[in-house]
Amino acid sequence: MGGESHRNLTSLSSAKYPQLAARPKGKQIHHIYRDRLGQFTNNGQYKQQSLLAKLYDGRLSDEPHVKLEVWHAPGVTRPTFKEATSKKNEYVEAKKGDWFGPSWSTHWFRVRFTLPYDWIYKPQVELHWDANNEGMVWTEDGNPLQGLTGGGERVEWVVPQEFRDYDKEHTIYIEMACNGMFGNPQGGDTIQPPDPNRYFQLAEADLVSVNLDARALFYDFWVIGDAAREFPEDSWQEHQALQICNEIMDCFIAGEGSRSCIRDCRDIAKKYLGNDVDSEKVYESNTDHAIVNAMGNCHIDTCWLWPWAETQRKIARSWSNQCDLLDRYPEHRFVASQAQQYKWLEQLYPYVWDRVKSHIKKGNFQTIGGSWVEHDTNMPSGESLVRQFSYGQRFFESRFGERCKTFWLPDTFGYSTQLPQLCRLAGMTRFFTQKLSWNNINNFPHTTFNWVSLDGSQVICHMAPCETYTAEAHFGDVSRSVSQHKSMDQDATSLLPFGKGDGGGGPTFGMLEKLRRCRGVSNTVGLLPKVRMAESVEEFFDGLEKRCAEGDTELVTWYGELYFELHRGTYTTQANNKRNNRKAEILLHEIEHLATLATIQELATVQGGGKGKGYKYPKKELDFMWEAVLLCQFHDCLPGSAIEMCYRDSDELYAKVFKTGEKAMEDVLGALGFGDEAVASSEGSEEVVLQTLGWHRQVPATGIAIAAQHQARVAREEENVFVLANGQLDVEVTNGAITSLYDKKAKRQVVPKGQKANQLVFFDDKPLYWQAWDVEVFHLRSRKELEANQSSTKIVMNSAERVAVETTTKISEESWIKTTISLHASTSDSSATSQVEVEAEVEWHETMKFLKVEFPTTITNTEASYETQFGIIRRPTHYNTTWDMAKFEVCCHKWADLSEHGYGVSILNDSKYGFATAGNVMRLSLLRAPKAPDAHADMGRHYMKWAILPHAGALDERTVRAGMEFNVETRAHRHAEPESVKELMSAFKLSDDSSKGLVVDTVKRGEDDEDTSNGDLPPKKGRHVVLRVYDSLGGMGTGTVRFGPVKVEKAWKCDLLEDVIEEVEVGSEGMEIELRAFEVASYKLWLA
Repeated sequence: MGGESHRNLTSLSSAKYPQLAARPKGKQIHHIYRDRLGQFTNNGQYKQQSLLAKLYDGRLSDEPHVKLEVWHAPGVTRPTFKEATSKKNEYVEAKKGDWFGPSWSTHWFRVRFTLPYDWIYKPQVELHWDANNEGMVWTEDGNPLQGLTGGGERVEWVVPQEFRDYDKEHTIYIEMACNGMFGNPQGGDTIQPPDPNRYFQLAEADLVSVNLDARALFYDFWVIGDAAREFPEDSWQEHQALQICNEIMDCFIAGEGSRSCIRDCRDIAKKYLGNDVDSEKVYESNTDHAIVNAMGNCHIDTCWLWPWAETQRKIARSWSNQCDLLDRYPEHRFVASQAQQYKWLEQLYPYVWDRVKSHIKKGNFQTIGGSWVEHDTNMPSGESLVRQFSYGQRFFESRFGERCKTFWLPDTFGYSTQLPQLCRLAGMTRFFTQKLSWNNINNFPHTTFNWVSLDGSQVICHMAPCETYTAEAHFGDVSRSVSQHKSMDQDATSLLPFGKGDGGGGPTFGMLEKLRRCRGVSNTVGLLPKVRMAESVEEFFDGLEKRCAEGDTELVTWYGELYFELHRGTYTTQANNKRNNRKAEILLHEIEHLATLATIQELATVQGGGKGKGYKYPKKELDFMWEAVLLCQFHDCLPGSAIEMCYRDSDELYAKVFKTGEKAMEDVLGALGFGDEAVASSEGSEEVVLQTLGWHRQVPATGIAIAAQHQARVAREEENVFVLANGQLDVEVTNGAITSLYDKKAKRQVVPKGQKANQLVFFDDKPLYWQAWDVEVFHLRSRKELEANQSSTKIVMNSAERVAVETTTKISEESWIKTTISLHASTSDSSATSQVEVEAEVEWHETMKFLKVEFPTTITNTEASYETQFGIIRRPTHYNTTWDMAKFEVCCHKWADLSEHGYGVSILNDSKYGFATAGNVMRLSLLRAPKAPDAHADMGRHYMKWAILPHAGALDERTVRAGMEFNVETRAHRHAEPESVKELMSAFKLSDDSSKGLVVDTVKRGEDDEDTSNGDLPPKKGRHVVLRVYDSLGGMGTGTVRFGPVKVEKAWKCDLLEDVIEEVEVGSEGMEIELRAFEVASYKLWLA
């Protein structure tokens, strides 16, 4: 046939294929050869014949090479180095095998060691110290060098070259903390309450000579072995990995584990890993498509299973470790958040602080987060979220000259819907988390997306697809960064945050070694996604922002809260702690407002009659109070998921906050002319209500005759049945529950016939595991109504101004609740509403029970509304889908509302955050009784209030204002010049014709005014008042902020950090403002 070409079939190979079979050769049984791999690196029966036996080629312990002495700190004190090394302290001989304790005690060891001559030239000598607890290595002159974790984790301290001289004794100190990385839990279960009598045995205190080749081979084999185990079995890469591992083992056996054979084994490993895995050079080749961005981090819970004082030591231990690794591994980058932790380091560990600052200057230790702590975002008020950012960003700017661009919050129990707006106003356009990977009902559908706030503001949100913030830098962590990535269609890049966390420590050298080898696998055989050491988190997000801005990708959007489908019990646990938070937030609001007026009153046309001259804005006191409150909002403190010691600490700190606040309030009232005994008796003086809310608060006058139709009345109708009434409402109370609530103006019954509102209900509360954190949907099946004690209801108040009935209900043999239902006189204002108020006193001694109060209504709606920070969030009242059902318990602030066309009911509270609306039943969560991690959580006496506010018409400003007024105590004081001070307090209020949804939430002085600055940042000339205004109802709002007697020269719209955005015109009537729906706007006023 034509067209053929001649082919030369002569073999080009010189090798000769043998004619005869030399021996039988069988097929490898894949799983047997794979299971064999564990013999090489596992602690087991073959350890002495394995690579583990070759990791160290020398070990010295006890005298004359290692001498130990110990001083036992008294009690559970944590003395400083100076205190611990005082000459008056008696150090006694110690040795390996000794036990130390009890829990939380501290023991200081003086360690003297001497190296023999033949160890001077060893490649690497380490001190291995392991007592299964945490510790810190100190120099003899008091510099903290490195943390120790114990239990086989981070037990090594590399002896520096200057200590490697022959026959010379060197001294270091080791501070032993009698707690593990996760405190001292009982029975090995991490979340159980601490064991107060735990003791720790010093198992290792040895000098060791490290066989660096064997250690390197250990990590080679680890990663190649993972490839053999985790790559698909139908891939050639998996089969080759298995062959390489078996070849290494065969070589090791043949060479009897000698030094030379270990080097040969490493050469075999490099066939799979490449030649560059021993340095940062491995990241310099094949850089295309390196889509996994590894970043070291060290999530340290500011308190959790240990108290604040231990956290302070954890910070020094962990960040010292990272400074050491940053010196040893050029590619390493480390991020740390929480300004509070930096401040503690600055105050308590100046040597470590200087090391950290040096690395921050180099760029390899990086600040992130922009907040004071990694705080809860469900329960803090809107202004608290603002201050988390403002205090955090100001600290970072003042110490390091830079602000954070990424909000870093990996471990909080849900994310409030207004966070994107507040982040942007605080200079952060990016958000990192991962906690929603813990959802136990629905899988969150995105990895990288635009998260959109109530007002439409957005940030780029990235949730690490490895689904942890404490990755061990395993082969599988790198692999999962792609296999679990849910946004691959938009952008395939991801962050891989690695490092020991929660209890601290951060990345280890082993993690960095593993990552090098993972990249070696990608460079050499492929299949594993390429990991790179990110220059910074900001670099990662910069790339995302650039691709979005240039149109290369369009991210999906998620509107509203990032609801966490777990840990719903944290809205209720540790009730008194939550009450302290609410009360402290309100006290700060009051002081700032009044102190602002007091410091500017001499600039006003009417001075208020005060003695403001010489009064100074209490910035120092306010900073202390705010920093304390922000600290207590940490995501394991405010939610109630910490140990009992933490709440003793927070109770003590809150007591200082309230004491400081009371003194500041006393001072500011004096500066405004209140409280003087001479004033009280002077002619023309009168009681003046403090007007610190964003509207003029109407308070019913006392001692004035009330028209008969508006008077409050109470009557006993029959045994245990009472009727409370005023001009608007008739309330029937039967055995302590409300069996009828009739709105006379609207001619509307609020309580369904045959049902009971204000009904106390009791639930069995045993979640699947996380006791303090979780309440599961199945708890609703155990509902039990609590019946009031027979004939316990009685009238306790009967006046025209207020009537009340009190009922005692037995909960159990140990617990009871006393509720007082009251009704005030109504007003002649046709638009005003009346509310039924309930005060409760509870003695609570239960085990795994949940107390709630229910309000069945005659309202029909598929959605209920809940106050959140600076706005409203609407959630389903049905269980149509699993996404709807997952919200069987939600967070609300001062009120929740269920409304239909023309009518609605709001439930107000003074200190609660847990709520549920199922169908037409509204349910306020009151108390829980978990036994872990605090065995005594919520036990004891509690005080709380709630109220039922029926309203004709839709949810509107009446509920918003009633919620605030229910929480802010009415304060009235006598004043000698009442009209003057009233006019001063009229400043910074909205005009009557302003949109009703607008709220002036905060009035404060400028942070950096010359007369208020704390000196952290350069002061600015002039006096400024800062206003925070928001739309509370969800519609565009316009209005006028009236300045009253205060002269304002200029005004600017500013961000949360008080940086100017744009100038706003100041007119004769005040300042015209316009806000979009749910916008949070800040204004900076320059006073004339």
